[in-house]
Amino acid sequence: MRVARTVTALVALVTTACTPLPEKKADGRVDEPLPATTTTVPQLPPRPRDLPLDQVDPCAVLSEEQRLQLSLDNPPSPYVETSFGNAKACTMRSGISGNVVRLALVTVEGVAVWLSENAQVEAQPATVGGFPALTVRTPGLEEVCNVEVDVAQGQFLDVMFRDGGNKTKVSQDILCQGAQRVAEAAVAGLLQRG
Repeated sequence: MRVARTVTALVALVTTACTPLPEKKADGRVDEPLPATTTTVPQLPPRPRDLPLDQVDPCAVLSEEQRLQLSLDNPPSPYVETSFGNAKACTMRSGISGNVVRLALVTVEGVAVWLSENAQVEAQPATVGGFPALTVRTPGLEEVCNVEVDVAQGQFLDVMFRDGGNKTKVSQDILCQGAQRVAEAAVAGLLQRG
């Protein structure tokens, strides 16, 4: 017991001796060091298989039947999403709900980009059709929710679901549910292709 107290006292003495003392400023103030903080980054499980996006048409990922089931009744419109390294993208609108869906096929970086401190988003692990995914909310943007699906090494499917100007504002939780449903349908479509 005496040895344990002696070891504890020595550890405390060494710790105190190795901790730098705060410096006094000219005006007598003392800047205390900030406590160290660590952020744990969630680890995504492995993919069940790869679904490469290189040769995929984003407007053909969802079949006409899937689009109708999701109430995406307006024709899909292809474009290039420059914010994702010129990813092939497709936007679809619902005349019924007023919501808008965008599918972007990102082939220049992996889904882990959303887990970076630089992303400045809230990313929660999810699963879409057995594939690891992230539900992404951007602080300050309540009218949109994204689901990012890890489909291949260095590639991910981006599903954005947003309020297209509805008379009654749609909650972000509902938008995230919509993004999840579209992502499930998109992964099913990709699995049928390959």
